Amino acid sequence: MKFLYQTLATILGCLLAQYFLPWWTMAIAAFGFGYFFRNKGTLSFLAGFVSVGALWLIMAYTIDKSTQSLLTDKINKLFPLNVFLLMVIVGGLVGGFAALTGALMNPKKVSKYY
Repeated sequence: MKFLYQTLATILGCLLAQYFLPWWTMAIAAFGFGYFFRNKGTLSFLAGFVSVGALWLIMAYTIDKSTQSLLTDKINKLFPLNVFLLMVIVGGLVGGFAALTGALMNPKKVSKYY
């Protein structure tokens, strides 16, 4: 359940951060939510990857439709992969590693007794 909450919170936080600030601020938001929710490393990485990847896919699609895909057609001729797939991979990796770093910054609980 924390995975779903972290994913939704990361989407909202990154959306607000990217609306007003540069693109790299979504890594700061993903880091913060990874630290706050205290999930395991793999779950935090997946939450960051899915949320930022989905957010970038939606944002790229809306920008593409509003500009009648002029630049997208030219970029698709340069790269063998679809430009939307490249955006999802790059954004997802940045968000995933930021959330993973936030999750790993939490101190581990150490028991006083053996």
